[in-house]
Amino acid sequence: MEFQSPATQFELLIPRATRWAAEQEQRILRDGIPLSDAEASDAREVGVKHPERVRLLQVDAIPAPTDPMLKAACAAANFVPQSPRGLTIGHGVFVRSDYWGNRALLLHELVHTAQYERLGGIEPFLRRYLYECATVGYTNSAMEGEAAATAARILPEVQLK
Repeated sequence: MEFQSPATQFELLIPRATRWAAEQEQRILRDGIPLSDAEASDAREVGVKHPERVRLLQVDAIPAPTDPMLKAACAAANFVPQSPRGLTIGHGVFVRSDYWGNRALLLHELVHTAQYERLGGIEPFLRRYLYECATVGYTNSAMEGEAAATAARILPEVQLK
């Protein structure tokens, strides 16, 4: 087997991750529900330019990639928590059933929607997000820090655990 540098491996994963994410976003946009007026107001407050495009989909478990290369990379790099409560892909947000209606979680996820908009879509978002997670770790990533800090600024009395 030929050795591939981490940078080469990363470049091979980005198109696969982008394809998977785009499929998941389409699922959420098709099957999800729009934000309520209060949620749309929160979305605007955290910087979402197009809250009318956001859809929420309640799921029992956040889906994970089935592509063997993506699964292996996610496991090796520990990109996301073991049992995520939410996952944002563009204007689509998966919300785990036991966190449905949790404003702190939704604020956090809506910051990611604003990041997708600001960065220009799925591929640029994933390129930056996955790089941060791979180099400094999920909990130390600047993008996760922004989401946590913004949610805490709006709801200082509530911390998402």
